[in-house]
Amino acid sequence: MDEKPFRIFVVEDDEWYNRLLVHNLSLNPDYDIESFTTGKECLDNLHKAPDLITLDYRLPDIKGLEMLKKIKAENEDIQVILISEQSEIEVVVELLKFGAYDYIVKSNDIRERLLNTVQNIRKGERLKREVISLRSEVKKKYSYQNTIVGNSAAIQEIYSSIEKATRTGISVTITGETGTGKELVAKAIHYNSSRSDKPLVAVNVAAIPHDLLESELFGFEKGAFTGANYRRIGRFEEAHGGTLFLDEIAELDIALQAKLLRALQEKEIVRIGSNKPVKTDCRIIVATHQNLQELVLKKTFRQDLYYRLYGLHIELPPLRNRGNDVILLAKHFMNGFCEENGIPAKTLSKSAVDKLLAYSFPGNIRELKSVMELAITLAENDEITNEHIVLENEALMPDITDQEMTLKEYNLRILKKYLEKYNNNTSLVAEKLGIGVATVYRMMKKTK
Repeated sequence: MDEKPFRIFVVEDDEWYNRLLVHNLSLNPDYDIESFTTGKECLDNLHKAPDLITLDYRLPDIKGLEMLKKIKAENEDIQVILISEQSEIEVVVELLKFGAYDYIVKSNDIRERLLNTVQNIRKGERLKREVISLRSEVKKKYSYQNTIVGNSAAIQEIYSSIEKATRTGISVTITGETGTGKELVAKAIHYNSSRSDKPLVAVNVAAIPHDLLESELFGFEKGAFTGANYRRIGRFEEAHGGTLFLDEIAELDIALQAKLLRALQEKEIVRIGSNKPVKTDCRIIVATHQNLQELVLKKTFRQDLYYRLYGLHIELPPLRNRGNDVILLAKHFMNGFCEENGIPAKTLSKSAVDKLLAYSFPGNIRELKSVMELAITLAENDEITNEHIVLENEALMPDITDQEMTLKEYNLRILKKYLEKYNNNTSLVAEKLGIGVATVYRMMKKTK
């Protein structure tokens, strides 16, 4: 689509100077110029929505400041350059305060100054339109009905929760197993809320060393510590007006939890090396795959911070509890991967569908995405069969059913494989197998 002409009004009562300005501006064929000799004529034509007005400060009917106010009252997006025979500092300050873009004194070199200023304004308007367009695209991209794929009852409940979250600025806690899409839900909430035109700042608490996390969140002043050669604002300040997403919040060091609590309660932070509070206004969304209530009981997570953060709770279901959503998601990932890589669209055979539905997907949606991308890579024709579906447990437990064993022996074999997979983390193995930790220990004795 061709860019629309950049419309400029020239308002100047001196006929010769009016022609001079129009001539200089008309040298650029992309500019659509219209000239007037009185303030009233200009105001009567504001419905044409000019991008820029060059305005003589001393018009015979309406003075410059009054004209500026009337123009901005009609359409604040119109940029105004004031042009005058004299340089009056007090006047310039007053005009800039009321929204003038620039103040140019009539002189021999006005042509260069004027054209450079107009060019800068045009670049700024182009960037502004691009930002608006990008924001619209991002909001469309993260429309939760489009990005959180599924028809199951569990996902319909998630839609409902997200919709409630977008209505207010309430804090949100998103829980669920690893790979269930917690960050995607956080993005859907932000980009469909009233804060969507402000930043969404994501911090993975588990990925940042404890001794660096404080400066990451709150920033620091120059000279605050060795190597602090400049001032840096923290993530709270970056997210001002928008949303701060704290992923893996359960990993937050207990000593830093008190500082986070204060920042949330007071709505202000203090940079490291400073004693001056900085006001912040950001919505908080946190996520974790752990049970925060259990961590509170173990005293590894502050109870007061837990209640301050909790807000609206959204529990994401594991993929194994979402029924046919597995197939909907598989096709969604297939189509996306094929489109991104210029590969002809592929279909799923019945054997592939049956294999996907029979698998529990311990890695949830993240695992399914990887499985489908590999399947497309392996498939040489336009159909994906069960042979192209490579699942983790197949590699983890090959031929476990090929040998005749008692049920007890099968159970012990399964336990041993899970212990190997999860580095002997008995609590996690117990959770994955749906049994008690004591049962795991009792079975472990029998394997020795």
